[in-house]
Amino acid sequence: MASEHVYVSITGLQIRAFWHAPMFWWHAVRSMSQARNADGNISADARSINGVHHTLSVWRDKAAMRAFLTSGAHAKAMKSFRSIATGKTLGFETNDPPSWADVHEIWRTRGRDY
Repeated sequence: MASEHVYVSITGLQIRAFWHAPMFWWHAVRSMSQARNADGNISADARSINGVHHTLSVWRDKAAMRAFLTSGAHAKAMKSFRSIATGKTLGFETNDPPSWADVHEIWRTRGRDY
């Protein structure tokens, strides 16, 4: 994918308490399905790293990511977020999307509280 200008979104969320896990996963599964099928999505994946539930998605452009972000299952998840999890997000344009090996460190150092 190198040399193609894309928009990358990285999130990292931690569930506030174990009893929030079912609601967190309900929103996470629905949001990931929406992302993978969204217009302009190139890739979307999730992994847990050091106790943080990360997503890494690559988009055709920022507008495509914003359309996803503010609609459907993801919009509903964002409304519940503060009551069930804490976390940071970041998005940026690049020609070289990061690998999973780099996601946690990028998120840790560059992410902003959501």
